[in-house]
Amino acid sequence: MPNNSLPLNPDKDVELRQKVNRETARLPWTELMRHFASGNVVWVADELDLVEVAVRIAHDDKASVGQWMAAGQIAKVSDVQAQGWLETQAQLWACVVSPFILVQQQKRPH
Repeated sequence: MPNNSLPLNPDKDVELRQKVNRETARLPWTELMRHFASGNVVWVADELDLVEVAVRIAHDDKASVGQWMAAGQIAKVSDVQAQGWLETQAQLWACVVSPFILVQQQKRPH
């Protein structure tokens, strides 16, 4: 059941954008591994704005998400990525868009 208090246009959803930005944090990969094991961690390419991707996913913007997936700019974290981050003790930018946790190595300033 949709929440009618949310704006329908992700471009104009300033409140959600601010909330996601406030809740974005740099975390060690080790703190995200249990979510990865559940299949809920999504990698976002560094060239994308993590907050923008989160807002689009929250709004179920299938066109934007599909375009990013087709371009290889967002995807479920692979075993190879997870192993590499574990070995390098990586710190990743992360934000939650339930049920997913979006991660990015370098957060692009917006």
